[in-house]
Amino acid sequence: MVRTQVQLTDGQLKALRNAAAETGRSVAELIRQGVDQYLAGRSELGREERIERAIRVAGQFSSGLSDVGTKHDKHLTEAFRR
Repeated sequence: MVRTQVQLTDGQLKALRNAAAETGRSVAELIRQGVDQYLAGRSELGREERIERAIRVAGQFSSGLSDVGTKHDKHLTEAFRR
């Protein structure tokens, strides 16, 4: 492993120390886990591949609502308020 220095806010460090105490893991281990999760979530896909994937899943899910086509803005606004 390589040692590095990271600056955190007081609140971040306090929350990390609390999480470490609750889980029995070190702050460093929690930071490494967070970095791993961040890196795993980054998309290395190009714009075209992301578009193709979005097109392939279009229509594959159901909201259970019958008026999404006509009341899209209303439903989207409600979803963002949750």
